[in-house]
Amino acid sequence: MSLTLRTISREQHLAFIQSLPSASHMQVPAWADVKAEWRSESLGWFDERTGQLVGAGLVLYRQLPKIKRYLAYLPEGPVINWYAPNLDDWIQPMLAHLKQQGAFSVKMGPPVIIRRWNAETIKKGIQDQDVKRLRDLEADYIEPRAFEVADKLRRMGWQQGEDGGAGFGDVQPRYVYQVPLANRSLEEVHKNFNQLWRRNIKKAEKAGVEVVQGGYQDLAEWQRLYEITAVRDHFRPRPLSYFQRMWTALNTEDPNRMRLYFARHNGVNLSAATMLIVGGHVWYSYGASDNIGREVRPSNAMQWRMLRDAYALGATVYDLRGISDSLDESDHLFGLIQFKVGTGGQAAEYLGEWDFPLNKLLHKALDIYMSRR
Repeated sequence: MSLTLRTISREQHLAFIQSLPSASHMQVPAWADVKAEWRSESLGWFDERTGQLVGAGLVLYRQLPKIKRYLAYLPEGPVINWYAPNLDDWIQPMLAHLKQQGAFSVKMGPPVIIRRWNAETIKKGIQDQDVKRLRDLEADYIEPRAFEVADKLRRMGWQQGEDGGAGFGDVQPRYVYQVPLANRSLEEVHKNFNQLWRRNIKKAEKAGVEVVQGGYQDLAEWQRLYEITAVRDHFRPRPLSYFQRMWTALNTEDPNRMRLYFARHNGVNLSAATMLIVGGHVWYSYGASDNIGREVRPSNAMQWRMLRDAYALGATVYDLRGISDSLDESDHLFGLIQFKVGTGGQAAEYLGEWDFPLNKLLHKALDIYMSRR
């Protein structure tokens, strides 16, 4: 297949995404509005024979301080045929175009999964003293074509940063936790939860926890819970304006792109979450909870409701987003994987993010600058 690449309109880009079973929420045109501090562009790959649009990518451009050169970033993209034998013919025109646009370096995250581990396998790994990381465990599923993609990228000159294996060295998480929903009944999904999760869901029901959907007007209440979480978990929270922009941008593009959930008890909101939907892929994207009311298990109730809603939407996967790959109980990120493993789903490892230095000197300078931040 002979390909040409050119800038496309947002309408073309959105129509292409809508024609697919799913794509990352960071590759829909509206994501450019969420990331308002970056310049953006929609790229399209066309089949020269038919003139048909066969691939798309959202590029975000970040200007370097003081000079008119940019870092070009395609988060969890581009959306192309990654297993094409002629991967070069997809990637090279993109690099040439981005260089023309003034990019000194390109970062992308191929949406390609290498390995999956089932909950049972991970539980055994946690109990084994010799196992410290997911990658020490034999995977339940391996995608051999993913290794070919990695080889091709290396041969083209793409580089991958060493992140010490924690999976958070990339901008986007390399390891995620997913509950597959395709060809399964809700009963099956529920049965696959571990005992603690099932008990907690029941406990919440018994206590009268109700889970409700909120709207734009409830984002201030979301922010209240989110900032409590930030203090407790020692991270810097995003401002309310970010979530307001996210809600407006995504739901203007598609009225069912972003949802907001609250779990409440006796009229008091105890936990909250945002949910993102693109085709058959549903993400639990941000979560928040108060320091009170934990004994009525609001978070379990909320996840179960969100999962059921994802199922009702016809989703093929409910994605709980990032985990670290550490299975060491003394690791501060261990609680995250422990909570998500309770859903009985699978951990998945993506190919991770890759960099292509178009200008080696500026790329190196950015590397040093980022490492000092």
